[in-house]
Amino acid sequence: MTGRKLTGYWLILPAALWLGLFFAIPFYSLLANSLYDPEGSVLTGYHVSYRFANFADAIRDSGPELWRSLWYAGLATAICLVLGYVLAYAIAFKAGKWRNLMLVLVIAPFFTSFLVRTLSWKLILADDGFIVDTLRFVHILGEDGRLLATPVAVIAGLVYNFLPFMVLPLYASLEKIDGRLVEAAGDLYASPLRGFLKVTLPLSMPGVVAGTLLTFIPAAGDYINAQLLGSPNQRMVGNVIQDLYTDTGDFAAAGALSVTLMVIIVAAVLVYIRRAGTEELL
Repeated sequence: MTGRKLTGYWLILPAALWLGLFFAIPFYSLLANSLYDPEGSVLTGYHVSYRFANFADAIRDSGPELWRSLWYAGLATAICLVLGYVLAYAIAFKAGKWRNLMLVLVIAPFFTSFLVRTLSWKLILADDGFIVDTLRFVHILGEDGRLLATPVAVIAGLVYNFLPFMVLPLYASLEKIDGRLVEAAGDLYASPLRGFLKVTLPLSMPGVVAGTLLTFIPAAGDYINAQLLGSPNQRMVGNVIQDLYTDTGDFAAAGALSVTLMVIIVAAVLVYIRRAGTEELL
């Protein structure tokens, strides 16, 4: 094989090494953890016994947290889609000379630590904060009502932290749409709503799919928001996995639960992409 033909292989070598070191090897380790003999421990050591019953045990013991994670992530993704689409549409078509500034404002939260951003919501939603006092004043919350340690607080934190992951792909798709296509729909007597549904929305579907995936996947595995803004009643599967690894040292259960979550998310993503008609994204 000539040197020119080898050039392509040399070019992909860094990426292949990166994937091998930081994806394939960690994934193999995680899969091995999920098949450990649960009788082992951090002190006595584990060995792979190919105990597939670990997965059934993980679902049985952490089923509520697993379902809650998918529910919270799905709801947060839906809210991000509505808010993000409106914002991305405004930036792409209405912002004019303010477009770059608005994009900077979208990504500005990334200049602050994820932990600090979540802690700020703990202050915003505090029992003696302005928002709770206002909601009590208008009788949306009772005298002893609160937002912290409720699903509302956890979902609000997820929406805030992952909204930029929705806005940026949507903006990238909307910005590429030729405005003359929308004008043509109007020339053919389509109402603004019908023109949006028939022209703008279909053309922006790659951004919708990418944004929902980039939002849902990390939100489903998040544990910071539930830890800081929720209570034990709002624990997500990430909190359980963290506790199993760091507190109880049950690597078998932690690995099995992690792999289970990964399989569920991958299956949901494949079904979603097929239903959205964007198989070419795979």
